[in-house]
Amino acid sequence: MFITLEGSEGAGKSTLIDHLKKYFLDRNIEFIFTKEPGGTEEGAKLRKLLIDKSVELDPLSETFLLLADRLEHVRKIIKPALEENKNVLSDRYLDSTYAYQGAGRKINKDELDKLIKPLKFPVPDLTIYLDLPVEEGLRRAKGRDRLDRFEEEELDFFERIRNSYLKLAQEDSNRIVTIDSTNSEKEVFETAKECIENKLNES
Repeated sequence: MFITLEGSEGAGKSTLIDHLKKYFLDRNIEFIFTKEPGGTEEGAKLRKLLIDKSVELDPLSETFLLLADRLEHVRKIIKPALEENKNVLSDRYLDSTYAYQGAGRKINKDELDKLIKPLKFPVPDLTIYLDLPVEEGLRRAKGRDRLDRFEEEELDFFERIRNSYLKLAQEDSNRIVTIDSTNSEKEVFETAKECIENKLNES
């Protein structure tokens, strides 16, 4: 089972993952928790470059770096785990590229498709998208110690990202489940847990 978690800054992905880790560990349900960018040793090095505020990158350069991270991530972690029938949950994956680099950086979807489709990345069985108004997400993010290169972008950058996620969820409603992240931590966790358990029971 391959599950991905998506959401913009401050949506609560890290908090939800912490709850899910504990829940499934307590019930002896094995999950491999991973992330993008930075799920591999090579990816961790790329992540440092991608979030470094002192680095200026062309949108396509940024996209190529993220795709390089994903290739290693799929090759070394996701694909081997799925071939062994293990459960994988990734914090960010393919939809992030269409939301952030497509809508956020204004790269045409057809251009992204030409880069991504030949790579034949595994398609998630379930994607959970945590939706949150942009202003609230940025307010939460600014409560952290330090903002990264993405988190310091302008408001309209994040509005485009949110609208893109909502459009993706509408177009692929069989795969993508949208959860209102303005709800309490407990409500978000319970909804996500139910979605995952239902999908596990189907397999």
